[in-house]
Amino acid sequence: MESIFHEKQEGSLCAQHCLNNLLQGEYFSPVELSSIAHQLDEEERMRMAEGGVTSEDYRTFLQQPSGNMDDSGFFSIQVISNALKVWGLELILFNSPEYQRLRIDPINERSFICNYKEHWFTVRKLGKQWFNLNSLLTGPELISDTYLALFLAQLQQEGYSIFVVKGDLPDCEADQLLQMIRVQQMHRPKLIGEELAQLKEQRVQKTDLERVLEANDGSGMVDEDEEDLQRALALSRQEIDMEDEEADLRRAIQLSMQGSSRNASQDIPQTSGTHLTSEELRKRREAYFEKQQQQQQQQQQQEQQQAPPGQLSHPCERPTTSSGAPGSDLAGDAMSEEDMLRAAVTMSLETVRSDLKTEGKQ
Repeated sequence: MESIFHEKQEGSLCAQHCLNNLLQGEYFSPVELSSIAHQLDEEERMRMAEGGVTSEDYRTFLQQPSGNMDDSGFFSIQVISNALKVWGLELILFNSPEYQRLRIDPINERSFICNYKEHWFTVRKLGKQWFNLNSLLTGPELISDTYLALFLAQLQQEGYSIFVVKGDLPDCEADQLLQMIRVQQMHRPKLIGEELAQLKEQRVQKTDLERVLEANDGSGMVDEDEEDLQRALALSRQEIDMEDEEADLRRAIQLSMQGSSRNASQDIPQTSGTHLTSEELRKRREAYFEKQQQQQQQQQQQEQQQAPPGQLSHPCERPTTSSGAPGSDLAGDAMSEEDMLRAAVTMSLETVRSDLKTEGKQ
């Protein structure tokens, strides 16, 4: 489509773009169209003067702005029609009764000019294909033959006035080239406003990215954030594991205490609850060590009785409890709470094992 001439919108010069896109070249400039508009204004003034230059209508006409052009670049249908007469072209209203009686299929025409409010654009056949040459688009838009009638009907529903261009258009390179080949359009051209908005958004995104990279000196802030997150997750998992281990330990101690309290046949007296105080633990510990001391003394006596004459046994010193047995410095009241707890756990575990062995024998 590079061979197709397509002027894009500049200001409000859509009438100029419409004519040049129709004729496929830079045939008209704002100055030339302004000259045609001034000529039309002068012709209208002369007609009004025929009723008398002193009449109220004439004075009112002189005070009104031109109806054929304004400072924004808008030109009326009369200016466009007069500009086309230079090329022997004529405009006929598409939905007029005179044209509708002809029952001409739109695809058999050569071009149309469409107007809504102050906007003009051309729909033209180049070669064997139709194109929407609206100056508000970023490029020519291909229109299939089957879609042309629907496209024109849609414009009429939106309030457009459509004019059929009658006469022979000047030759152009695009028309000659497209007589030999057909083009395909993969993507519809966007409106200029849409393209500008997209470009602006891309520039903003690029600026934001550059600002981020500049603030971080390209050091890879994303990677650092990810590493920080991984470290935080690892610490969190470690804390959870520690909490789980502590909970397991507490449950094991409680179960062992419960197992010890159920053994009513042992030497250790029961307490009223499963949770023992420090004093109760101390008493149980003392009872445990006294029993151990008695068993060890009995064993030593048996060894002495069985030993050959002349051989003396040297019993090892055994720890005692605070009740008066030797070794009270290791197992006395000065023992820490942690040591007491460990001794109670050991005692309870041994009691549980003894119960299990007794139940197994039974």
